[in-house]
Amino acid sequence: MKEIAVLILLAMTSSAAVTTPPKYKSITWEKFNKTGPQLKQLGHLAVRHARDIASSPWSVGCETLDRDYGDFSQYKDYVGELGVKHARIQSGWAKTEKQKGIYDFAWLDTIVSGLKGQGVQPWVCLCYGNPLYKSEIDLGAGIFTAEETMTGWRNYVEATVTHYKDSVTRWEIWNEPSHSADPAAYANLMIQASKAIRKVQPKATIMGFTVHGSFSGGEFKFPRAVFEVLKEKGELECIDIVTYHPYTSNPDSFYAKFDEFQNLLKAYNPRLKLYQGESGCPSILEWGHALNNYPWTEYSQAKWNMRRMAGDWARNIETSIFTIVDLNYGFMLQSFGLLRADLNHKIIYKRPSFYGVQHMAAFFDSTVQPTGILAYESDAKRKMEVAGFRKGDTPVVMAWFNDQIPDDTLTFDSITLTIKGVVFKDPVYVEMITGRVYNLEKDVWKVTEGNTSFAGLPMWDSPIMLAERAQVLLRESEKHEKEIK
Repeated sequence: MKEIAVLILLAMTSSAAVTTPPKYKSITWEKFNKTGPQLKQLGHLAVRHARDIASSPWSVGCETLDRDYGDFSQYKDYVGELGVKHARIQSGWAKTEKQKGIYDFAWLDTIVSGLKGQGVQPWVCLCYGNPLYKSEIDLGAGIFTAEETMTGWRNYVEATVTHYKDSVTRWEIWNEPSHSADPAAYANLMIQASKAIRKVQPKATIMGFTVHGSFSGGEFKFPRAVFEVLKEKGELECIDIVTYHPYTSNPDSFYAKFDEFQNLLKAYNPRLKLYQGESGCPSILEWGHALNNYPWTEYSQAKWNMRRMAGDWARNIETSIFTIVDLNYGFMLQSFGLLRADLNHKIIYKRPSFYGVQHMAAFFDSTVQPTGILAYESDAKRKMEVAGFRKGDTPVVMAWFNDQIPDDTLTFDSITLTIKGVVFKDPVYVEMITGRVYNLEKDVWKVTEGNTSFAGLPMWDSPIMLAERAQVLLRESEKHEKEIK
């Protein structure tokens, strides 16, 4: 009998071993790393944890935790590893006040302290209603106007700011109100919330509007109408920053409207700043949410996010990438995540976009400042963006094809490129998604009359970086190998 029991136990153990789910890997990441420019590789760009970066313009989305579409405990450590210095979270009135006048911030405390422990500063979107006060909790819910609800809202905002006044300094008022809100109702909500915030935290930075859309038609109609109400009421100073959510299939196409949007702000209040508060790309074809009904992949997603970050910082715009992880909305698992997750919120793997954002965050901290879009000459058959930056007293350039939606190809065109007004002394080439650093032989580039020209430069529809060799730090293991050689 004992022998039979042992055999049964062995069979069960063997069966369990066979049926254990395999550890998943990212095929797309492997393919990114098997292709690339035909240059001599020197190593990989060093990455940094958020704790090791003093400041930067980058934020990542940690939204929808108020409705449990994600699980912070599953991805907390990845936020610090990503290297961004800020994270957008939502406050969750309905989740915090389940009995009138009683606020339980325990769930949100875990998130705020968890982010700060990673070296990441949270900023909070105060948004969505509370059924206790006859208001709805989802995206697209109208702005309430009933006095009882508004009183409950003011009290909740004041309680939240009081609770986090030593931890949070940036507060955003509502998420994408232009979905369905009356401009006058939103203007009133913003005024009421702003007063409640400044009552507790006079030096708080207050953000508002969260204008969303493709910016190809009449999307500025809503902010203009809200501004008119604020002007009439003498409340144009109630916020400091206007946030916007530009979802365009070609991430570069928004910038044609950027100056118009900025001029709109300045006409009402020259002190206002713009902040790209939420923007990202799916990694599969989706039937709902932004950028739906297009066959996105993990290849095009990575390129899209790189172009959004590079294009924004070239224009001195702080940026938040949506989002850190796939979100389970119940009717669908949204695929915008830098981390792929399953239906139970567990992390499956890091997408190529995670690594790309990590490389951007590691190099482009606040010591690398934008100098603007640069003039260039090229034999490239496609339109390009060439963006300039300065790190200390040295130039940095990012360039990419910007005329089409990012595609799935992993091949590079060989082009000539002359960058006007930029003088390199010893440049290297960096592909920003994989972070691979390449040597540029001295016979392929030259400086003439204050311009730098490159021959046979690999170019594609995602940002590549040109920077001085001394400014590009390699991973520690590769740095050591280079030193002992």
